[in-house]
Amino acid sequence: MLCGGSAVVSSRSKAEVVWRGVAWCGSVGFRCNLRVLEAPFAALFSSSKPHNTNFPPNIHTFSSKPIFLTLRNTHPHPCAANASPPQDPDPGSEPPPDPTRDRRRIVRVAWEKIVRWSRSWRSKANTDILQRTNKVVVLGGGSFGTAMAAHVANRKAELEVNMLVRDPQVCLSINENHFNCKYFPYHRLPENVVATTDAKSALLGADYCLHAVPVQFSASFLESVAEYVDPGLPFISLSKGLELNTLRMMAQIIPQALRNPRQPFVALSGPSFALELMDKLPTAMVVASKDKKLANSVQQLLASSHLRISTSSDVTGVEIAGALKNVLAIAAGIVEGMNLGNNSMAALVSQGCSEIRWLATKMGAKPTTITGLSGTGDIMLTCFVNLSRNRTVGVRLGSGEKLENILSSMNQVAEGVSTAGAVIALAQKYNVKMPVLTAVARIIDNELTPKKAVFELMSLPQVEEV
Repeated sequence: MLCGGSAVVSSRSKAEVVWRGVAWCGSVGFRCNLRVLEAPFAALFSSSKPHNTNFPPNIHTFSSKPIFLTLRNTHPHPCAANASPPQDPDPGSEPPPDPTRDRRRIVRVAWEKIVRWSRSWRSKANTDILQRTNKVVVLGGGSFGTAMAAHVANRKAELEVNMLVRDPQVCLSINENHFNCKYFPYHRLPENVVATTDAKSALLGADYCLHAVPVQFSASFLESVAEYVDPGLPFISLSKGLELNTLRMMAQIIPQALRNPRQPFVALSGPSFALELMDKLPTAMVVASKDKKLANSVQQLLASSHLRISTSSDVTGVEIAGALKNVLAIAAGIVEGMNLGNNSMAALVSQGCSEIRWLATKMGAKPTTITGLSGTGDIMLTCFVNLSRNRTVGVRLGSGEKLENILSSMNQVAEGVSTAGAVIALAQKYNVKMPVLTAVARIIDNELTPKKAVFELMSLPQVEEV
């Protein structure tokens, strides 16, 4: 079926009619150039006398110049509605655009915009925070406290970094050999990291304080050093968890233990293993504070070429996500220890993420915080990577070991063990059902076996996903 075309006619001895059109057959189009030589038809246009034809009588002669006629089909085939308009190929026109080349150009332009935005943002950033900082104190000599001490010390060689530790052997190892013999015996610490067991000398003149004492011991420790703490000293909390009896988070523990409700506070959280920080591998974290200016200052203090720091005002969301992910990591480890497979692992972690979101939002957290670095980011790292202490506890529980034996063999604290019971008490306070995290708490209390917990969870009603 011919759906349209054009003809070129010239008065030559043998007229040549060139027909170009588009032919369609069914739903498949075939593009063609038809060159038709028709003697009787050509004679019509070359003769000076009218012919006895069906053409209109006013067609007689034509000049020597080519005449272009447009022939239209007045009875279009149904396929014509989908047909493309006829186009004459132009030998001198450019080749059709290359989709791959266009896509690459779009990606290149997008990347250049990101680079320009990044340079513009960095040029406006306040960089005098690090220049004005002379001393940082780190409370605690554990793995993460040591890693952050080394990171801050590497930011400026003239910066004095004091680590307040309780183990004299660790203190001696850091000062004499520049190694933390207990946690990082093969990672040399910067020369400007100094350890001490004297709280007064460590805190004297400090511009910032990084708190890395485990949550369950924080209140008593802070009460013992409160007299040496300047009321305006910003505390950057590295500790994650809930206090077992009071259900307090670090944002409540620190000011109350120091008897100063106005003590500046920042929570630092996100997917970060101490070992990878020591190895200077790319890492991203978030600092949260109700004081935006303070959050920006800590961001400038900590951010480096291998550590990205985002800011947030959602202190509750950052802290509750950091606490609950440790309990979920124990559940993920149990699944791994029982060899339940990847399907069950994905289902359990997804359910756990929902439970954390339900409780966090009831407590006033922003949903975007739970899906960010301190929420989903930290959950993925803690649940799926073998370096996680809480996941390790779960793996060993799932393999049949007793909790007492597991904890006695560890030289670091797995916060999820002590946090599990507090999480469930908090869920009851806010009337939130948390099946997965409650099952973990019952396993830790030795009231439920991992196998029985799996059976109970799989027997829950089939409900709509929320």
